[in-house]
Amino acid sequence: MISHKTHRFPKTRMASIDIFGIGRRKHHVVALVEIDVTESKKRIKHHQESSGKITFTSWLIKVISDTVKSHEFVAAYLKGNRSLLVFEDVNVSLIVEKELNGQKIPLPLLIEKADKKSIETITNEIGVARENPLNKKDIVLQKRSTAMERFYYFLPGFIRRAFWRNLLKHPHLAFSKMGNVAITSVGMMGEVQGWFIPSSIHPICFGISTVSKKPWVIGERIEIREILHLTILLDHDVVDGAPMARFISELAENMEKGKGL
Repeated sequence: MISHKTHRFPKTRMASIDIFGIGRRKHHVVALVEIDVTESKKRIKHHQESSGKITFTSWLIKVISDTVKSHEFVAAYLKGNRSLLVFEDVNVSLIVEKELNGQKIPLPLLIEKADKKSIETITNEIGVARENPLNKKDIVLQKRSTAMERFYYFLPGFIRRAFWRNLLKHPHLAFSKMGNVAITSVGMMGEVQGWFIPSSIHPICFGISTVSKKPWVIGERIEIREILHLTILLDHDVVDGAPMARFISELAENMEKGKGL
């Protein structure tokens, strides 16, 4: 007999598998972007040394939310085949790792009205979500789950995926459950210099990867700068190429200038 080990993965991974299956059907355009965040990281470090109340990730969430608010159609939901639903708020979904019975479990955290919150508030909200004890019934952090939502994990795969397809047909319900912007920072966990391409069912998704030192042209000279590798998924069903380009250009400018710091 070939020796092996069997490990049961956490139930929350089932939702990830289902979302990847549905996400492959979305008409996302993928943008792989390099952004000079040297000055922004300096400002964040200075802020941390003086007050210690913000993180690089929370600042990214804030600057992304503010820029999305200025280009609200990039985060619109498709309603039927002829209409777009644009929400007034920018609600951001991200993954927070929690520990339960010695096992790391990824759970979504929904930061509501991120465009209206300060960087300090976002930092605190993420910190509270990470520190609070995990309940076995938790599905989305800091949001009470219903019995029907918990029953989801006992359903066969084709019914679970039908649930997600049906959810996307009801934008108001989808927005209340998962927001209109997804951010994943799994690429920051390693030292690989490059991008990763996530899968998402959100109208817009950001994959935050490593920040690495690279030679960069500044004016007429070359300097060593800190460069963020960022992947952006934009739903071509709700926004065309030219508005996509303008959004990405403004986002890069805001990040390079350290908007909000």
